[in-house]
Amino acid sequence: MLLFAAGCAQKDNEESNGKIKVTSTIGMINDVVQQVGGEHVDAVGLMNSGVDPHLYKASQGDIKKLNEADIIFYNGLHLEGKMVDIFEKMSKEKPTIAVTKNIPESELLSPQDGSDGHDPHVWFNVQHWITATETIRDELIALKPELKEEFTANANEYIAKLKELDKYVREQIALIPEESRVLVTAHDAFGYFGEAYGVEVKGLQGISTASEYGAKDVSKLRDYLVENKIKAVFVESSVPKKAIQSVIEGAKEKGHEIKIGGELFSDAMGKAGTEEGTYIGMVRHNVDTIVKALK
Repeated sequence: MLLFAAGCAQKDNEESNGKIKVTSTIGMINDVVQQVGGEHVDAVGLMNSGVDPHLYKASQGDIKKLNEADIIFYNGLHLEGKMVDIFEKMSKEKPTIAVTKNIPESELLSPQDGSDGHDPHVWFNVQHWITATETIRDELIALKPELKEEFTANANEYIAKLKELDKYVREQIALIPEESRVLVTAHDAFGYFGEAYGVEVKGLQGISTASEYGAKDVSKLRDYLVENKIKAVFVESSVPKKAIQSVIEGAKEKGHEIKIGGELFSDAMGKAGTEEGTYIGMVRHNVDTIVKALK
């Protein structure tokens, strides 16, 4: 608990550079904070490219970043499952916000494996991510009301781009023959994508990579691929490729060749400084990869 002591001291909301210090968990949230906050935020993300948030444990360096922040944003819905206690403690000291809090519960998906809770991967329905953007906008305004006009203008500009992205996804998925709109990945991260854009989604693991997969899961998915003549499966940047490889090999033994259709970004974006290192670029990359392999 001593790690949290530094955060208990009273401190001004702004550092000497006059910017709001924002700490976010996943890259997708950090990207929105930068888009909405613009020059008025000093935005820091805890999880880099290729990092699995389901298994992530906060380091002492992360605790320092959380302590120094004026406001904290996290996904919620147990995506950052090993950090729940930290968020509860931080919420007593400063605004600690789940960006998913304003998505209606009726629009949240339940895990297909029957486990409790909701699927946390809401960013794959772009319309849900618009809601998350609005939440981030409103929380920044609540912290700094005098910057309302700028935060609102920035958010409006970004939301317009997200609406264009949503339209792009729908247009591209429509290019895939209906019977081929099946997305098979290592873990079940694309449920919202499937529901929003008319794609059947199959994952070897459940919604959390913390859940183990067994021989039964491999053979069940293998048989599905063989029976439905699915020609491509996809690997994920934040999940070991060994899992899906065993499914491919099993199908090959049954005389059905399956190729890897490409690498998708699921729980983490691409490297900073690349197109895929932004939320919009990540989604476009995923859609282009899926369409190229299944069309």
